[in-house]
Parts: sequence; structure tokens; C-alpha cells
Amino acid sequence: MKALILNSGLGHRMGVLTSEHPKCMTEISPYDTILSHQLRQLVEYGIEEVVMTTGYFDQILIDYCQFLHLPLKFTFVNNPVYDKTNYIYSIYCAKDQLLDDDILLMHGDLVFENLVLEAVINSPNSCMTVSSTLPLPEKDFKAVINDGRIEKVGIEFFENAMAAQPLYKIKKEDWLVWLASIEKFCDTDNRKVYAENAFNEVSEQCKIYPCDVQDMLCSEIDTPEDLKTVSQKVAEVNERTVYMCFSTEYIHSGHMAIINKARRLGRLIIGVLSDEAVSSFKRYPLIPFAERKALFENLAGVERVVAQDTLSYAKNLRLLKPNYVVHGNDWCEGFQKPIRQEVCDVLAEYGGKLVEYPYSNNPMYKELDANHRAELSMPDIRRGRLRKLINMKGLVTAMEAHSGITGLIVEKTTVLQDGKTYQFDAMWVSSLCDSTAKGKPDIELVDMTSRFRTIDDIMEVTTKPIIFDGDTGGLAEHFVYTVRSLERMGVSMIIIEDKTGLKKNSLFGTEVKQTQDSIEHFCEKIRAGKHAQKTKEFMICARIESLILEQGMDDALTRAFAYVEAGADAIMIHSRKKDPAEIFEFIQKFREKNTTTPIVVVPTSFNTVTEQEFKDRGVNVVIYANQLTRTGFPAMQDAARTILKNHRAKECDDKCMSIKEIITLIPEE
Repeated sequence: MKALILNSGLGHRMGVLTSEHPKCMTEISPYDTILSHQLRQLVEYGIEEVVMTTGYFDQILIDYCQFLHLPLKFTFVNNPVYDKTNYIYSIYCAKDQLLDDDILLMHGDLVFENLVLEAVINSPNSCMTVSSTLPLPEKDFKAVINDGRIEKVGIEFFENAMAAQPLYKIKKEDWLVWLASIEKFCDTDNRKVYAENAFNEVSEQCKIYPCDVQDMLCSEIDTPEDLKTVSQKVAEVNERTVYMCFSTEYIHSGHMAIINKARRLGRLIIGVLSDEAVSSFKRYPLIPFAERKALFENLAGVERVVAQDTLSYAKNLRLLKPNYVVHGNDWCEGFQKPIRQEVCDVLAEYGGKLVEYPYSNNPMYKELDANHRAELSMPDIRRGRLRKLINMKGLVTAMEAHSGITGLIVEKTTVLQDGKTYQFDAMWVSSLCDSTAKGKPDIELVDMTSRFRTIDDIMEVTTKPIIFDGDTGGLAEHFVYTVRSLERMGVSMIIIEDKTGLKKNSLFGTEVKQTQDSIEHFCEKIRAGKHAQKTKEFMICARIESLILEQGMDDALTRAFAYVEAGADAIMIHSRKKDPAEIFEFIQKFREKNTTTPIVVVPTSFNTVTEQEFKDRGVNVVIYANQLTRTGFPAMQDAARTILKNHRAKECDDKCMSIKEIITLIPEE
């Protein structure tokens, strides 16, 4: 596309302001003239070639354009009879330079904001700027619109008309029709009319559509009064602020493209999601907040970078009150849709606007995300994320997974609530659920080799930290090898219980014979495990069975402090009572002496307590130990019964998730 700027007019109505230079060189701000403002906008939007008609002060205008040192190729065409003709003849003089491309046509005294130029350039059709909100001017251009197309342009039209400004995008095929009409006018010495008179003769063939810019800045400057009004509007535009928010850990060309678009709208403020906010809907970021913030602080054109603590924009928008929020259009559907609606609602409170750009589906970006995901799943990266999450969030949640597909459910399930997105932070690989999925009793019958295969299945398709149910840990000599194997695989934590002998599920309590290990022996097992591990990230959690086995609170606390002294990275306290009182009592008394060692709970029985209540009391990890297994089996059993009862699949299918939905959970790579 080639720009045509008409600068051959006399500008007499500007008085002394144009006594030494053409009107287009009149200052509209401390930094810009009308012309420099136009030319910088053209550069911003990728225009590389400008044809400019000139009249009086011809050389001054040429020298000024060269002085600006902009990456533009200029062709200057002088209208030798500028004082005796209208700009129709200036176009005629430049016609040989205007035959081979689409044309962006503007008058040299026209001032417009970037969103106006963007709308014109992005129009799929030839277009002219009009305003449906401004009153019709008495002496300036109006466009007559019929059937959605501009039929006539002139100062004399009022019926079916809108206020119009001479800023056009004209596609080559339409431009050649208009240009031929211009030539016909000028060849017959009809040179003192507007170029639009020639358009009106051929508007059936030269199809130009209205581009409604409403109240946006798009005004000509004909008088000193116009200059004052427009300069005030330019100052307002220059003070506008734009807000964007990012969670990314790397910046690619797609990010830069939308950042550059946002920058054109005003002073750019970028919000960077906190580590906690990112981990609430994606995964713990590889690059911490401070470094991600620095990425944007070092970008040209970014005025300010602030923290955004939640997915909700509301707090920052009400504080900053930006004129625009810029986002890709990928949040119009899916879990971000309510966030988008909230942004619209908050912007409406003070008159801000949402500007959305098409989301880029460049395969390269998908490959970058896939590589990033692969990096997150690597053992050395994955292993340490649980400890980091505990330190960052205070409380993390884990859901049981016993297969690749249940791992994907834990990985991808999200809920948007109160402007925040919630998801599970980690996965619990339970011996009970693993054994049950294999149809085996939960008595440590499934060997470690099989248990490790389950971990491999889950790790292959997910990225979140894994907490492993190590039962009793076995013999200390065996436990050493289990620790080394899990650490090497990338598991974050193993939980072992202080019992001995053939395993019985803790929820049976004293109903079956269960023997608690001695403090000294269990401490030796912990020390052996800690000595065997090679990294600082891997965690060994000691699970205390004293309350389950009714050994009393003092015994539970004595064991807890001893296990920590032996090197345990966390303490899990368990109970089979529905009343959480004894759990709360343990937490309180433990925290009176130890404020840092993470506490883990599995609220299978005391299931009325909320995560926030646990966090307020000092709990750091909440494990939902078997809910997927316990809900999955009744659903499958019901499906089998339904088919048997009805002797066909239809009634069962009404309850089923579609195969398509299931497949979307499964990664393609």
C-alpha cells in the first residue's frame, strides 16, 4: 500500500501561522507537526512509500521531510498551478506514481488517532472515514450512504449523510476507476473542483464503504480555532494509558506484535501475573516473577510494569483506570470468558474500552509451548516444584491419580470462581487406588516395579509434581533404593507411615491388628532415606498413625518432633474421625514449637473442613486421596447395570462423556 498525502493547498485561513511554511508543518504538540504526526503513524503501520503533492513552500516541505529521518521512500510531485486549481489537479499531476498499488489517501491538514488509521488500513474494502455520532457540518464533507455504500461525497449533501473526513483506503481496482474520472475532469479543464466530484460520477463502479470512527479523533485543521481544538484532543490522546497482562516466561514475535499494537494506543502499562496467579491456572512458572517482570521492563515502549496478583483484572483496572485494555481474542470462549466479561464490566464503570486483536495460531508458537511443556515434565525441573509451591502459596492441593487419563484430569481440570482460577497443584499416587485399579487388595501386594510403571504412565502425559504413597517404606535397606528411584524419576515427595508388618488400610484403625513402628526404628529409616537422596528438592514425609491407632495426642507429637529431628521434610497427621478436633489440636500444638516444617493432611473422614481453614491453622498440603477412584467405580457400575437393564446402549449413552471430549484431554505429542 502506498500513501498519497495532498499538501499543495494555500492554507490562507490559518493567517500568520502559515506565513513561512505550508499548513502541514503547523505544530499540534510540543513534539509533532501535523505532517510529522501523519508520517510517524504511517511508519508505525508498515507503510513504506509516500507520494506527496506540493505547492507553495515546495522546497521547505521537501527539506522538512528529509530532516525527519523516517524510513520512508518519498516521491514529491509539485502542482505548478497550486494557486489556481484544487487538489484534483494535484492528484492528476501525480497520476503516474499511483497506478500500481492500493492507495491510502489523506489530506495534509488531517489529524487522526492511531485507532482510526488502524481501522482504515484493516478494512477489507475500499473505505472513507465517517462518523455516526458527530453532527453534520455546514461547510465540510458529508458522505451520502445508500445500501451500506458511499454514493456521493461533498459539502452540499445532507440527506442520508454522515459527517466525513478525507482519509481513504482505496483498493487498486477502485482507485483506477476514480483516477480515470479525475483524468477526464482535468483533461477538460475542470480543475477547480474537489476530487470527490470525479468520484461521484463513478461511485457505482468505484465501490467505497463507510468506516465509522464515531467519536475518535479525525479532524481537519482549517483555522486557528481548529488548531486549538485539535491540539487539545491530541494532548488527551497522548495522555491515554493502555493495560495488558502477561503470564508468559518468554517473549516471541506474536507477543511483540500485540505489544506494538497496544503501544500505538497510548502509554503502555503491562501487568505481570504473580507466580501464585500463574500456578493457579497453568503450572508453577520456570522463571520467577521478578525475572518475568524484568523481561517487560526492558522492552522499548513499555512505560511501566506492575504486578497482577490474580487472574481478575478488576483490582488493577480500578486502580490504574486505563483508557484501553488490549487482549487477544482467544478469551472470548473457554475458562477466560468470565474474566473477559468482568473486564468489560469494570471498563464500563469509568468509560474505558476493550481492544481485541486476532490471536496468532502460528505453529511455531505451539511448538514453543510444547517444548516448554516438555521442559516442565523433565525430572530435574518437576522434582523441585512441590517444595517451591509450598513456599510460594502456603497451601497446595493434591488429587489422586492412578493412570495416565486420571493424571490428565488432575492436570487439566480448572474452575473459575470469584475472579480466580483454581486447579490442583500436585498428584497423589496412592497405593490403595493403584492396587484397586489393578483389582488387587491394598496390602502392598503390588510391587514397586508395577507402582513405578503407574508413575511413568502419569509422568509421560502430565507436568505437575507427584507425591508418592510409600506405605511403610518397607525395610530400611529397601527404602534407600525406593528413594533413589523416585528421586531419579522426578517424584517430589514420598510419604511413609510409621507402621510395621503386613499393611492394613489406616481407616480400619483398631478394627484390624496394626502395629506401630518404634520411634527409634522409624527415625533410622528416615535418616537412611535422607542420606540416600542426591538432591535437596526431594522430600520425605513422615506419616504418624498415633491418632488412628488411638495412642493419644502426646504420642503423636512426640513422634512428630522426633521425625523432624531425624530429617523428615514434612509431617502427615491422619485421623479417621469425622470431627476434625484432634487434627486441629495436633496442628496447634505442633505449630507452637515448629512453625516451618510442612504439615500434610488427608481429609477423607473430616471432609467438611475447607482448604482455607486448613491454611489458616498452619496446614501446607491437602491430599484428596481417593475421590476419583470412589466416584469412577459407581459411575462405571451404573453404566453396566443400565445396559443390562435396557438391553441397549442408548440410555447409558445419555450419561456418557463424548469420546471427542475425552480425546481433547489427551496431548497430541
